[in-house]
Amino acid sequence: MRIGIVTATYLPSRNGVATSTALYVRGLRARGHEVRVFAPRHPQASGPEEGVYRLNSSFAGARVLGAPADYPVMLAPGPRLTARLPLRDLDVLHTMHPFLAGQLALKWARLSGAPVVFTAHTQYDQYLHYAPMPRRVGRAMLRPHVAAFARRVDAVLAPGRAMVEMLRAYGFMGKVELFPNPVDLAAFREARGDAFRAEHRVPRDTPLVMYLGRLAPEKNLEGLLRAFAQARAARPALRLLVVGDGPSREAARVGAPEGVTFTGPLPYARVPEALAAADAFLTASTSEVLPMSMIEALAAGTPLVAARSPAALDLVQEGVNGTVREADPEALADGLLNVLHPARLPALQAGARASAAQYDLPTRAAALEEVYAQTVARGRG
Repeated sequence: MRIGIVTATYLPSRNGVATSTALYVRGLRARGHEVRVFAPRHPQASGPEEGVYRLNSSFAGARVLGAPADYPVMLAPGPRLTARLPLRDLDVLHTMHPFLAGQLALKWARLSGAPVVFTAHTQYDQYLHYAPMPRRVGRAMLRPHVAAFARRVDAVLAPGRAMVEMLRAYGFMGKVELFPNPVDLAAFREARGDAFRAEHRVPRDTPLVMYLGRLAPEKNLEGLLRAFAQARAARPALRLLVVGDGPSREAARVGAPEGVTFTGPLPYARVPEALAAADAFLTASTSEVLPMSMIEALAAGTPLVAARSPAALDLVQEGVNGTVREADPEALADGLLNVLHPARLPALQAGARASAAQYDLPTRAAALEEVYAQTVARGRG
């Protein structure tokens, strides 16, 4: 098949949508498909990129909208650029966004007669505090737009139950297929964390907790740090590495308890060794959909301690690969101590690795190929 992916974020931006999209591109190409990616221009993208077509973008727009620093905002291409893009022979278009990227996918579908697949990745209500308008106004505009977009496409996918619930709350009652994000398990199976521990002065026998992801208000870093502090009061040897960057980083550092190190951002190639270094992955966020970092933690054999949310319930098998607790520091601290208990930890680590198998890239790429094939067949029927 000739597949067009229209995305508002792509490598080298570092976020779950960019990472999962790039993995699917690799997995689909490995299965013999031609994949063309239409993404915003990024100043850190270097050299020719196979099958990637960069559209104009703006970092100024990103600042106004509160987007991450490495998340350029896509601009609508004019007719001259559009005429140069390889659009007319596409068999299927796939977008991860209901806004400009999604509108372009619908517009370009008319040129080729290709169906459009939409993956709903983001709980937009959780990010309205970034928008330059009152939250109530933003919600009133957002919800009907997303629902209307979902009704216009040919297939709707969601990586977790949180997104299905969101679409229903927005008013979309059509079919939604649960479709988890992929992980390249090969990169995690052989990962070792000794060097990463040594780099951050964490001895091999010291129990190490990790949070890896964006440092932003919706991640509830205050609750995470308070939970760690309470757990450390019971086990003073505990250490926490907070890996990532974002607008909440400095505020979190100021109030951080003893035993916490903020490592800053990390190149994606080092994520496997970072997660392999940890004994447990801790998150207090309730805004997640099906976060790549939590799936990657499982792939590295690192059990999850997560605040209760639809995403956590999708990923965590209680007592097998981690635990889900209420989103308060006392409950999360108790869950963390429970997971780190020496009598339980080895089995939880093995359970984490086993539970990640369903997210392996070849498995997920084959499943996405089947979605495309069925969608194309329905359009021809």
